[in-house]
Amino acid sequence: MKVVNYTDLRLNLKFWLDTVVNDVEELIIKRKDNKDLVLIPLEEYNALKETTYLLSGKNREVLLKSIAEAEGGKIVEQDLMEDENNLD
Repeated sequence: MKVVNYTDLRLNLKFWLDTVVNDVEELIIKRKDNKDLVLIPLEEYNALKETTYLLSGKNREVLLKSIAEAEGGKIVEQDLMEDENNLD
């Protein structure tokens, strides 16, 4: 994780934006008023939002129950259905 102050970010905005995207790494932006920010790639943000959704409410309960069942050996194996339209 890299850290940059607000002035450096403004002066080198393209560099820092490219760094965040190319390195897929968070950038902490330090501000004088201690209201710091974090800049992350959109893909990482979307992944975090999806994980938050999946681990909340009913989804969390269903996932935890499924994990417990799998760990307890309650697994049912099924063959994948073949695509009838697939000519390969």
